[in-house]
Amino acid sequence: MNLRELLERSLLEGYATTDLHIGTMFLCIGITAAMALYIFFVYRMLNKNSFYNRSFALSLVELAVITAAIILTIQSNIVVSLGMVGALSIVRFRTAIKDPMDLVFLFWSISVGIICGAGFAMIAVIASIALTILLVALNLAHAERKSQVLVVNADEYIEEAVLDAVKASCTAWKIRARNVSQGDVNLAIEVRVKEPQTLVKTVMGLEHVTGVSLLEHDGEITA
Repeated sequence: MNLRELLERSLLEGYATTDLHIGTMFLCIGITAAMALYIFFVYRMLNKNSFYNRSFALSLVELAVITAAIILTIQSNIVVSLGMVGALSIVRFRTAIKDPMDLVFLFWSISVGIICGAGFAMIAVIASIALTILLVALNLAHAERKSQVLVVNADEYIEEAVLDAVKASCTAWKIRARNVSQGDVNLAIEVRVKEPQTLVKTVMGLEHVTGVSLLEHDGEITA
């Protein structure tokens, strides 16, 4: 079998009706690994979490390769495939995925492994390009809606002045927490602001304001 035939079977024809050879297996795993590395770099580029989860990013690569190997094994022998299904049915994943986008990348990685393992890598390539375009486009479309949390420590009686300053600088805002103790107030306000430095300077310039912090917000945008 020459290289052209190997590429055709790995990219377009599938392995179900052909005998698997060592070259086919290496090519399938190699293509899967390349696609998984592509997913890894896309995840790193688009990840918006405050703390980058390196372990999760690396697991995307490993999952794709493992899935491709499982699919190759299932296609080669019906008895092995039944045993594999039984073995995998007892696997339980207990790690909670907090960010829905992480679930998208996880499913993307597993799908690439399945598709490449079945011998239709071209579908995985086309789908991955389309997904990347969609993710980048949607990410850019919502970039202006990024929300932040403004934390203000001040005397209780100037709370209205603080809120007036927030209204003047922000396109949207909402009080998330208000803590009062012995005449002092601590406010946590979810804001959407175009010029964060101006907002911080304006609020800090108010009389009897003792501290101002502007924090990134990774949750849902509700302001």
